[in-house]
Amino acid sequence: MRLAVLVLLGVLVPQSRTVPPPIQEPWEGVPERYRKLPIGKLEIPGRLSDWKKQREKVRRIVLDCLGERPPRPSPLNVRTVAVDQKDGYRIEKFVFDNGVDSEVPGYLAIPDHRQGRLPAILTMHGRGSSKENMFGYEPTSQDVAEMLVKRGYIVLGIDNYLNGERKGTGPAGALEREQTRDQEHSLVKLHLWLGRSLWGMMLRDEQIALDYLTSRPEVDPDRIGAQGMSMGSTRSWWLAAIDDRIKAVVGVACFTRYEDLIATRALRAHGLYYFVPGILRHFDSEGVMALIAPRPFLALTGDRDGGSPPGGMVKLEAILNRFYALYDTPEAFQSIVYPETGHVYNDEMKVKMVDWFDRFL
Repeated sequence: MRLAVLVLLGVLVPQSRTVPPPIQEPWEGVPERYRKLPIGKLEIPGRLSDWKKQREKVRRIVLDCLGERPPRPSPLNVRTVAVDQKDGYRIEKFVFDNGVDSEVPGYLAIPDHRQGRLPAILTMHGRGSSKENMFGYEPTSQDVAEMLVKRGYIVLGIDNYLNGERKGTGPAGALEREQTRDQEHSLVKLHLWLGRSLWGMMLRDEQIALDYLTSRPEVDPDRIGAQGMSMGSTRSWWLAAIDDRIKAVVGVACFTRYEDLIATRALRAHGLYYFVPGILRHFDSEGVMALIAPRPFLALTGDRDGGSPPGGMVKLEAILNRFYALYDTPEAFQSIVYPETGHVYNDEMKVKMVDWFDRFL
């Protein structure tokens, strides 16, 4: 076992874990022609003033790679369709029109007894999940809404383009209801034709959900966090990168670099939605995540997660620690890697997630 270290402005800082042997040695079995791809490198400045000048350029590149994203609806077109009273809180079911191609259903959980405006969490489900799983109607390990609302948070989550009530709503309609992958492929193809990316459109929906969340009188708009598992994790840190209204992030799984997915032959571990055209011409995933600093960012990952190669995690930790050090906020970034753990959202991770938001929101 090798001791992982983080390079922090030239100083070696021990990380409180060891790096396991990789499931596969990097580049083993990868054809030679794919080992020297023209991948851009993010310049890591030595001074905060330099990064502040560079940051807007990086952010513009990220937004451009997402493709055309039509303006979000203004005013919002949201209607509440049901209210479910629970023990100590209520869940409102709502639907908003995203102004392009979908009516988007979601849930909003609000504590019964509250004083003043409350912090809120935008929660995002994984690839095979839905809002039902997060809000206890079809509970899975991603069922976090009740835990958060009973801690005093308002919680909002929607179905994304592929899941829940949005199955069968793609270009082929009901023909693809039972084959979510077919719906994903159809949407990716259609949006590429239109100069968009499916990922960009997913993030646009989350921004509309955030518009709605900040419009609610019960919510403190300066205390909003985002959390998610798997695809939801990736959406959470991408959303925080492009929208400064997110003040703290917790991502469970999917914390790695894209080049390391290539190196470990793990591109197949992620759906087509995940791939943003042109991003690697400029930089790897650290270019996106660096935009989150200095806002608090917690990454929780299993060391046996095939979609998060450990080598990529170690590199990201080193890079992101340098960006947070520029702001003199090293405590605001933390990566916890769980030994002998796969692609899961376990109880210990949930406790860490809630504690992170309690600390920073």
